Formats: sequence, structure tokens, C-alpha cells
Amino acid sequence: MGKTIIEKILGNHAGRAVSAGDMVDITIDARVARDFGGANVVKNLVEHGLGVADAHRTFFTFDCNPGGSDQSYASNQQKCRLFARQRGIRVYDVDSGIGTHVAIDEGLIGPGETLVSTDSHANILGAIGAFGQGMGDQDIAHAFAHGTTWFVVPPTIKVMLEGLPSQTATPKDVALALNKHFGANGLLGYAAELYGPYIDGLDLAGRVTIASMCTEMGGIILLFPPNPAVLEYCRQARERFASYLGHGGPALPLVTATYAGTGAKYEREVTVDIEGLGPMISRPGHPEDVVPVADVRGQKIDSVFIGSCTNGRYEDLAAAARVLKGRRVAPGVVLKVVPATDRIWQHMLGDGLLKVFKDAGALVGNAGCAGCAAGQIGQNGPGEVTVSTGNRNFAGKQGKGSVYLASPETAAACAIAGLITTADAIPAEAATFETRARSGSEGRPTTARPEGRGSGGTKPTRVKGRVWVIAQDNIDTDMIFHNRYLTITDIKAMGQYTFDNLKGWEDFAQRAKPGDIVVTGKNFGCGSSRQQAVDCFQSLGIAAVVAESFGAIYERNAINAGLVILSAPAASELKDGEEVEIDFHTGAIRRTDGAEIHGKPFSDAQLKIYERGGLLVKSA
Repeated sequence: MGKTIIEKILGNHAGRAVSAGDMVDITIDARVARDFGGANVVKNLVEHGLGVADAHRTFFTFDCNPGGSDQSYASNQQKCRLFARQRGIRVYDVDSGIGTHVAIDEGLIGPGETLVSTDSHANILGAIGAFGQGMGDQDIAHAFAHGTTWFVVPPTIKVMLEGLPSQTATPKDVALALNKHFGANGLLGYAAELYGPYIDGLDLAGRVTIASMCTEMGGIILLFPPNPAVLEYCRQARERFASYLGHGGPALPLVTATYAGTGAKYEREVTVDIEGLGPMISRPGHPEDVVPVADVRGQKIDSVFIGSCTNGRYEDLAAAARVLKGRRVAPGVVLKVVPATDRIWQHMLGDGLLKVFKDAGALVGNAGCAGCAAGQIGQNGPGEVTVSTGNRNFAGKQGKGSVYLASPETAAACAIAGLITTADAIPAEAATFETRARSGSEGRPTTARPEGRGSGGTKPTRVKGRVWVIAQDNIDTDMIFHNRYLTITDIKAMGQYTFDNLKGWEDFAQRAKPGDIVVTGKNFGCGSSRQQAVDCFQSLGIAAVVAESFGAIYERNAINAGLVILSAPAASELKDGEEVEIDFHTGAIRRTDGAEIHGKPFSDAQLKIYERGGLLVKSA
């Protein structure tokens, strides 16, 4: 009896014939860890004393946060780099792009071969008729160490696409139609093979688009029988990899296709009618909630994202550029474009696509996953309506707004129109945002100030509290409130991070009590202008901060927020844990034995701001 594609690939890598349901150990041709999860892979290897089976087939790809702009990602990337240097592993660093696309384009993986990655969309490799699978940190660590992992051979569904879509439809529209047909779990636990006239003529970019949305249908992998064009592309990519390895490198397998055998046993066969299919769109929250674009035409939007592993290839970006050429993004709408790989970025630069996007008013980012991974451009804010070419629009996945999924052409048309539409129905005039002038107090909130600020009115001009002495000069704002927390805007949430970047004081927030007084050295609060370095003390209920001197910007920020600060050159005389009373009018710091340390009294301006609860609080 013949075998399905997945049975053939896994059987070839298990060294024996396999059938659906068999659990087998398979050889992994390419083992990949990303900056997301990569540090944990390294941790698992180090803690268990494991080596690397074959450095030539082992890789790191930094695609989730290519800029390393998040402290956690930057730390993870560096841990992986250090490990890679020690073990001779190649790193496709922040200038490379999405790992699965790099694997295809650089010949790390070919048809009929196997790849595992910490990427849940590693099954994108089905586009070239290869087996790709996203796995957890322990699985990837085992593959790094032994070159193998176990897998249960999935049953296969044969999917026949019947008919041809309309000329206005794209591979993304077909992918969305499949999502609608199968739903969020219609392929759960299955591999699928795709056939039909439409599939036969589909280029690599189109296959990648459809394969990348298999995960959103619950599937293991969507496998495309390679056509001659795909095979030739993979052969050229394999030559690039062989060139990198050089004459002393290991022999690489020839690129050959794996096809289902005659009489292969399928779980079932499904026909999906795509005849005349037009532009489709997924409504926010559910990739499978797919309707014709016409059903939501006219919905005002705030932003558009074009990119991701689903639609970040050159052909996708060229299609969007054809819609955008000679036009401008609608007023107030933000268009973000991120190519999948640096090879594509360079292609865009060379043939003028980059200029088309910039002339249209787009922000073009460096290659990578972008907003899908919350690590680069592409995220949206509360209430923001986005049209995205990604594969997921779960609530919170790409930010705090609403995300519609569509093709690059539809997304580009929406950016120009300022509302949801299609490329063949872009209105002559772009939609604009409604604005309404306000006068007087119209529309102002009834609560006068944020949590943690003073409440105005009569306030005490003396405070008494327990002293925390931090005998250190030049404590900067990163030590007080690190930049990794700067996205926090709720003062109530800031206190927990106070001093967590100051060595020896990381647990200050857990030990401090409301009413305590912080006493420190010279130039307290030097560094950045961040307001959070003031607000975190108000969040904890700290009664006052006494320093020998303050950074200039910090002093202004503290006064404007109504935080009690006092400059006292002799503050170092105070002892940790003692109780003192501070008089704002005189600047006196009275100790329990009656002795006084003289600080700088509040100026009239400082006192007035303090008494009303902050610079922006209206006087009663």
C-alpha cells in the first residue's frame, strides 16, 4: 500500500516504514531555536550537561525582536550568542529575518526533509513539501543534543481545491477561505495534502501564505507536492548553504521531492470550492471568522500592518506596492511594513519598492516577525482598529486593539482609503477621522487627578516616618525605575519595581511601608527624564525623599508631582531605621533625641504645588 507524504518523510527519517498512529524517533535535519525560547534551550542543555550533535545542522534565528529593544529579548539573544560561539553554531542574527523563511531561502531545509523550531509556525515548511514542527524548549534541546526527537505520525486528510478564484483573489484569500471551511480545530491532529489546478500553478510565496495558516486550523502541517519551480528554488538555496559550509563541510543531501504513493491511505478526502472566490477578511478575535470584504466595507481603521511569516515575502510586498504606487496613506492612518527576510529587504531596496512604500508614507522596519511576536513594530493600542496580513488576530495578540486579517492588496487599499475596502474599490477621497472642538470644561473627566497624586486642599506640612538610608551617590533613574517598565502608565502598578535595578536594594518595594522616608546621597535621580522614577515612590506611599542633592530634571519632576523632596547636605548623618520628622517650612529634620539636621526649606512655588496636589491640579 502506498504512503502519504508525511508517512514517507517520517519513515525515511525513522529508518523504517511507518503508518498513522506510530510513535517513532526521527532524525532532524535542521534544529532551530529562536530568540523566543532559545535561552531556555541553552539552559536545558547546560543544566543537563548535554552537547550538540551536529553544529552544521543546528542554528539560532533572532526574529521575534530583531532590535533587541526589549531587555528580556536582548538578554536571551546574548545568552544564545555566547553558547553558539562556544559550540560552533551558526547564528542568523538580528539582521537576517524570520527563521523559517531563512531556512527555506538559505537551503537549511529542502523538500522531504525535517526541521524543528521553537516557532509554532514551523509547519510553514509544508510549502516546500518538507516536515516542519514547532516544539517546546525541552524537545528542541533534545534535538540539539541528539539530532533526533520522537513524533506520532499523524493521519492525513486529502484536500482538493475545486475551481479557480476570481482575478481579485490572492493566496491569502484562499487561506482565509480554508480557515472558514475547517474552523479553528477542523484539522486538529491531522496533516493535510493540498491538490487541484490552483495548487499546481501556485508559486512559492503563495504556498507559504497558505501553509502558514495551518496552525490556525489546528493542523499539524499542510503539505504541498513541490512543482518544478519550487524544486528549482530549493536547489539554488541548497547551493548557497553548501557554499557557506565550504569544501570541508559535510555532504548535503540532494534536493528531491517526496510525493504520496499510489493507493495512499487518507483519513478522509475533502473538497473545498474556491470557484470565483473574491477578497476575504477575518473579523477581529478569530482567524476563522471569515467573511467577504464587502460585508465589512466602510469600517474606519487606524492602522495597517503588512508583513509576518504569512505575507512578508517579496511577492506579497510587491503586490502591496502596486496598489500603493503614486498614492498616499490616508490622513492619520499608520502603515507599517516589515519584510520576512533581509534578502527580501535588499531586493526591495534594489528595485525601488522601498521608495514606493516610503513615498506612500509607510514605516518600513527591518526584517523579522514584527507585531505578531510583540517584539517589533506592528502592535496596536486600546481601541485601535488594524488591518493586518498576519495569521492571528486573537484578542491581545497584536496589541490591545482590534485586528482584521486580509491580503497585502486589501491591506494596502485600506491604508489608502482609511477604511476597509478592496484594491478595485478605493474611493477617490480618503476617509478622515472626525474631530470636534471642545470649549470650557466640556468632556473633561470628573476625577481631577490620577491615582497616587495628591488630592489638593489642606495638606500637612510636616511628615514623620522611618528612615531608609541608601548611602550612595549618583543613583540614576534606571536604578530607581528601569526602562524595561516604561510602558507602565498606572501609578498603582509602578511601586513594585522601585529600586529593582539598584544592587542590594532589589527587594525595597517588598520591605518598604507607607509613610517611610528615603534618605540618600548626592545627585539622586540623575539620568533620564522619566516621570515613573518619581511616581513609583508615590505608588508605595513613601512620605518623603531626602538627598544631599537631586538631579535637575528629577527635582522638577518631583516638585511638579507633589512628591515631598528635601535637599539636606548633612543627610548622611541620619541612621537607618530611626524615626524623624520633616518640617517643610523650615527644612528642619528633627531626630527623636531632639537634634536637628538642616535642609533646604520649600520655596513658595514648591509649597503651593504640593498643597494643591501637583502642577496640573487646579486650585480649589
